[in-house]
Amino acid sequence: MKYISSFLLLFTTLTTFAQTDQKLTAQLLAATKGFHGDVGIYVQNLKTGKTAAINADTLFPTASMIKVSILSGLMDKIDKGELQYNQKLVYYDSLLYAGEDILGSFKDKDTIQLSKVAMLMITMSDNTASLWLQKLVGGDYINNWLDANGFKAMRVNSRIPARRAVWEKYGWGVTTPREMCRLFTMIREGKAVSPAASERMSRTLNRIFWDETALSQIPPYVQTMSKQGAVDASRSETVLVNAPHGDYVFSVITKNNKDQRWTSDNEADVLIKKVSALLWHYFEPGSKWQPAPGVEKYMLNE
Repeated sequence: MKYISSFLLLFTTLTTFAQTDQKLTAQLLAATKGFHGDVGIYVQNLKTGKTAAINADTLFPTASMIKVSILSGLMDKIDKGELQYNQKLVYYDSLLYAGEDILGSFKDKDTIQLSKVAMLMITMSDNTASLWLQKLVGGDYINNWLDANGFKAMRVNSRIPARRAVWEKYGWGVTTPREMCRLFTMIREGKAVSPAASERMSRTLNRIFWDETALSQIPPYVQTMSKQGAVDASRSETVLVNAPHGDYVFSVITKNNKDQRWTSDNEADVLIKKVSALLWHYFEPGSKWQPAPGVEKYMLNE
């Protein structure tokens, strides 16, 4: 038994090494050198299986990226017939999450379809919509879905009393870069909830309004699924790119950031853009595409 265990350990180590893209890993390490905070990155070429990882299994705050988990739990309930995709919901002022969300401008007892609330949660990252859907689905239900699908780290923390201590440390949700990429890959491959639910989620995730960071470094004619997250000390983005030479997925998550400014030259946002550009040209070396001169003034999304 001792020798079998040693063999399995050696086999796992060699397999991991064979799957690791050493050249890309070195480039990512160079790109992150000197960052004033903690960085986690996971990248996988879905065509070749090759990966690159930096702190890929470290716990990080999700911020708004947890909304993809909420969407997954929602679609699971719809798939089971417990909710309907186009059912009418009644908005109440008690649902308001203070901010500048679109849904927050609704009047008490206005109605809206569940599908539109889900669209606002993902596309606009509307917090009022997100917390409404989390309440409708249930935080524990979402976490149970994650657990049943093999996610060991990714969890919703907010408004779940048993996870208050984790919420105090990580905020709304917690994950790892590797698990964020795994969820996106499941959706891409039709394995999240069901093929039909995955297809609907894919369409929603490729309609993101917040395209000024990682997405700004990918040609606009290339389809992507993405979700962003941002709080003062943590900025993050996960993207699955339907690239000409094969899909790839990546997640960049930061925490304990020294630069907490809400400006386009925030250090973490600059890093995410740098990594996204690096990956596009790494996987598409023949591409001559670059962001158009002067496009920055059209990317000031607020």
